[in-house]
Amino acid sequence: MAKINLKRGLTDIVLYLIIFIVVQIIVMYAGVGIWAGIKGEGYQATLLAISSGSNPILTALTSAFSNVITLVIFLKTKWTPLTRDYLLSKPWATLLWVALFTLGTIIPLEFIYEQIGIEMDENTEQIFASLMKEPWGYVAIGVLAPFAEEVVFRGAVLRTLLGLMSKKNHWVAIMISAAIFGLAHANVAQFVNALLMGLLLGWMYYRTKSLVPGILLHWVNNTMAYVLSNIMPQSDGKLIDLFHGDEKTMYYAVGFSLCIMIPSFIQMIIRLKKAKA
Repeated sequence: MAKINLKRGLTDIVLYLIIFIVVQIIVMYAGVGIWAGIKGEGYQATLLAISSGSNPILTALTSAFSNVITLVIFLKTKWTPLTRDYLLSKPWATLLWVALFTLGTIIPLEFIYEQIGIEMDENTEQIFASLMKEPWGYVAIGVLAPFAEEVVFRGAVLRTLLGLMSKKNHWVAIMISAAIFGLAHANVAQFVNALLMGLLLGWMYYRTKSLVPGILLHWVNNTMAYVLSNIMPQSDGKLIDLFHGDEKTMYYAVGFSLCIMIPSFIQMIIRLKKAKA
C-alpha cells in the first residue's frame, strides 16, 4: 500500500469521523422535526421519545437514512475505493468459514460478557431492545449498518492508517482503528464488543484488501443479534433465559458454539493467508 503523507492522513481520518458523526446528528434532528410536523407532536417531546427509545420507528428510520447518506458520501468522494478484485477470486469457501465463525462466536462472547459483568446502561439497553423489535430496526442495524460502518472504519479510516505506517506495524493501525470503532459506539458494553470485532475486521481487511469479508461478518453478527432479541423470553435478557433457565443446556450450547468457532477460525487463518499471497 502506498505511503500517505502523515499530516494529510491524520487530517483525513479526523474528517471521516466528523462526517460520520455529523451526518447522524443532522439526520436525527431533521427526522425529529419532520416527524413532529407530520404527527402534530411537539419537537421536544419527539426528541425525548427518540432519546429514550420510546419511538423505535423514528430511531430506526433516522439510523437507516444516516447510513445511506454516509454510504453515498464516502463512495461518491472515493474516500473508500471499491473494486471487484476479491470477488473475482471466487472466495466462496472463505466467506462460508467467516459466516460459520461469526455464528460460533455469539453465544461464547455473550457468556463471557455476562460473567465479567459487561452490560449496557439502562437507557441504551432500552433503545437497543425497542429498535430490534421493529422491521425497520433490522434494515438499519442488520443491513445498512454493516455496509456503512465497514466503508467508514475499514475502507476509509483503517486504509488511511495502513498507508501511514510500515507493513511491519500493520497491527498498530488495526488496533487504532478498532479503538476508534469501539469509541464510536459511545458506551462501555458496545465499546468492548466493537473493539474485539474491530480487531478481527481490521485483520481481515489487511489480509484481503476487501470489505466483503468484514461486511459479511458484520451482517451475520447484527442479524443474529436481531434474531436473538426477538426470540429471547421477556426477562432480564440474560443468556440463561434463552435456554429457559436450564444451565446445563446453556453450557452445552457454549461448548457446541466453540466447536464451530475454533475450526472456522483456523480455516480463516489458512485461507486468508492464501488470499494475501
